[in-house]
Amino acid sequence: MDVLIHPTYFPSIAHFVAMRQASHIIFEVCDNYQKQTYRNRSSICGANGKLDLNVPVSYSQKNRQLYAEVEIFNTENWQSQHLKSLESAYRTSPFFEFYIDDLMPLFEMKADTIMDFNFKCLDIIFECLQLPFEYSKTEKYDIIPNSLLDARGLANSRKKTSQDFKPYAQVFDDKLGFLSNLSILDLLFNEGPNTELYLESQTLSL
Repeated sequence: MDVLIHPTYFPSIAHFVAMRQASHIIFEVCDNYQKQTYRNRSSICGANGKLDLNVPVSYSQKNRQLYAEVEIFNTENWQSQHLKSLESAYRTSPFFEFYIDDLMPLFEMKADTIMDFNFKCLDIIFECLQLPFEYSKTEKYDIIPNSLLDARGLANSRKKTSQDFKPYAQVFDDKLGFLSNLSILDLLFNEGPNTELYLESQTLSL
């Protein structure tokens, strides 16, 4: 079935399960921006537990603004901070050195809007997975879309949806236990080429 989903910042494993198992990906690009979502946030596993990486954006809650138009607040050195956090969290993971060079341009390029940057992140992740990044975009916003799987709710960080994914080895699992549904980066750095098979074998809860 076709899936309707938001382009988010280094998407969660649930996002990638939905995309990998879909017959076609349709990205929602006609919605209004909402704060406190994964549109500009990604969760990784640090030494002290779950760590959120937030991309600062210029956005006013008073005026509705299209997600596609929201600009990144680049006066903060957020890309360098995110890279340091990833290095601290995953430098001892099995596949960090294998993928980090492919990801490095994302932390060096000038990023303008959060949506465009998220598409660049997705493009490179699909390259790391050696999968074609084929998709279409919405032309209008539909509250209730027809004949497709609506996975847009996965972008809502406040929605308490349990994703009971199969555990895999994580860097700090001896200390923290298994943390489910983190960023795709967590799975990629820990599982490497096995990432695709893992995504295909999981069951998604919406």
